[in-house]
Amino acid sequence: MPISVCKGLRGLLMSLGACALLAIFLFVGGNLWILSETRERIDHGLEQCVPERVGIVFGTSHWTRSGKRNPHFEGRMQAAARLYRDERVQHLLLSGDNSTRYYNEPVTMWRDLRGREIPDAAMTLDYAGFSTFDTLSRARHVFGVDRALLVTQSWHLPRALFIAEALGIEARGCAAPERPADGALRLRAREWVARVATLGDLYIWGREPHFLGPKEPLKIVPREALSAAGVSSVADRARESGSDNASSTPR
Repeated sequence: MPISVCKGLRGLLMSLGACALLAIFLFVGGNLWILSETRERIDHGLEQCVPERVGIVFGTSHWTRSGKRNPHFEGRMQAAARLYRDERVQHLLLSGDNSTRYYNEPVTMWRDLRGREIPDAAMTLDYAGFSTFDTLSRARHVFGVDRALLVTQSWHLPRALFIAEALGIEARGCAAPERPADGALRLRAREWVARVATLGDLYIWGREPHFLGPKEPLKIVPREALSAAGVSSVADRARESGSDNASSTPR
């Protein structure tokens, strides 16, 4: 092989190696940055979670691919119900994906929490929480939330808190209970990738939410009024409408 070709090949390999090292550095560095910026704002026991007026509950599928009840969903519902009963939150914003009429995370959360005796008027449903970024963007710009307790699993909270801070929401994280689940390692690997993508969303390509819509400030009803009047939120109509509008109007 000619010397010039060998030198060219060696230069190419060195360049590829340098690019790989840079990618690893950015990947690990980005994750460590997000983790270090948020770890002091995560409470790992429900009894330790700092009280806030609003708790934002992130949607996820009710079922796993194997047909079992999703332990992440169960943990979030358990945490949300307990936080409300313990008076650590006054109102729950249930945000999730409702991209089709056959898949509705917010209504599934609402039904579950209703079964745990959480009043309808203490819950607001957001049907356009297609991602963590969308949920928090809409919480800030549609529902007028500037302080909140974020309710999800501990592995998800660093990214959620980092996005919340970037969007102007003063937030703390309340770690929902975790149970063994299929694909746990794959899920955490995806979260490491998602954290790096979040840095691009916020600081490079300026991601915008999929859908905002008109402002709908949360109507937080005092507990005394809930008990005295038996108030029901508009979420009661969630089962009655077949509309496919992606706004936060319950359906």
